[in-house]
Amino acid sequence: MKKTNLQEYIEYSEERFTKRIVFKEGESTVFVLNFKPQQSLPAHKHPGTNVYLLVVEGAGTFKIDGKEVKASKNDVILADGDEEFAFVNDSNENTSVYVMLNKIPNENYAQNI
Repeated sequence: MKKTNLQEYIEYSEERFTKRIVFKEGESTVFVLNFKPQQSLPAHKHPGTNVYLLVVEGAGTFKIDGKEVKASKNDVILADGDEEFAFVNDSNENTSVYVMLNKIPNENYAQNI
C-alpha cells in the first residue's frame, strides 16, 4: 500500500509546464501536469493505453484528434491512446491535470459494485 497527498505534486514553473510522477507500477503510471497561464502541452499520442484526465485546479482547452474540449475543475476526460492529444492553459489561473495511464488485468476490475 502506498499513500500520498496530491498537493505534493502541484508545482508550477515560470519556464514551462511541469510533470510530477505520483505512482509508477508496472505498465501503469499516474502523474500531475501543472500549467501556468498560457503554458501548453504539445500534441502527442499514448498508443496502447487509454488516457484518463481529471482537472484538479484551474481550466483550459484540450485538443483531442482536432476537436477542442474546454475543461475546468472536476471535469473528467477519457481519450483513446491512439488519439492525438494536446492541452493549453488558456485561463488566467494556474491549472493542474491528474493523468492516469494503465491497463487492467481483466474485466472483473472494470465493473461497478
